[in-house]
Parts: sequence; structure tokens; C-alpha cells
Amino acid sequence: MDHDDARDVDPDGFQTPYTNIPPLPRDPDESLETIRARLTYQSRKRGILETDLLLSTFAKDSLSKMTLEECRSFDKLMDEPDWDIYYWVTGKKDVPEKWKEDPVFLKIVKHAKNEGRVLRQMPAL
Repeated sequence: MDHDDARDVDPDGFQTPYTNIPPLPRDPDESLETIRARLTYQSRKRGILETDLLLSTFAKDSLSKMTLEECRSFDKLMDEPDWDIYYWVTGKKDVPEKWKEDPVFLKIVKHAKNEGRVLRQMPAL
């Protein structure tokens, strides 16, 4: 279910209201360095700790190696509601078509699986 919908149903069957917040305007001339800095901050300051931990540790490990196109994809993903991102990357909810084959999203899913059993903590800003 897309975040434009007024309500969503979580895995336990509860309906949760969403406040439809439009995406932030982006500067089309924003440099890759500035985009990376902004995404680093935005991935850490989301509001839900579970999503903060997943996205901020992914950003710490990956942003410096990401292309402009990959950064833009990550940026668009962060327009989605926190709980949706968390449930999608942990496999608790069906992933929308627009994200199923997205390379950055798939990297985040792999990161969330933590196959190396790495003890993660919030990175410093």
C-alpha cells in the first residue's frame, strides 16, 4: 500500500493512520556531496528508532560509494513512511512494485538481514 493512502493495516491487523506529508522539495543542482550529507542526516533523524538504525547504518556503510542515481533512489525511499520501510525491508509486509527490483532497496534488505551478525549502533553525525 502506498503512503498516499489514508490508512494501512500492519501485520497484526491494526489500522494505522498516516499523515500524508508531501516529499521535501529537492534542489536539482544539489551536488552529490551535499546529497550524501543530507541523506546521512535524514537517515539518522527519522523518528522511529528501528528504521533509524537500519537506514543510518546502511548510509554509513554505503553512501560514500553510491552513485548520484543510487542516492536519488535512496532519497525517494526515505519519502516513504518509517514503518512501511521497516516492514518492507524486514519482510513483514509485501513490497510495492516500485521497490521490488530497485537495487538500493535490495541492498537495504540485505543489510537488514545482517548475515554477518554485526552488532550495530547509531553512527555519530
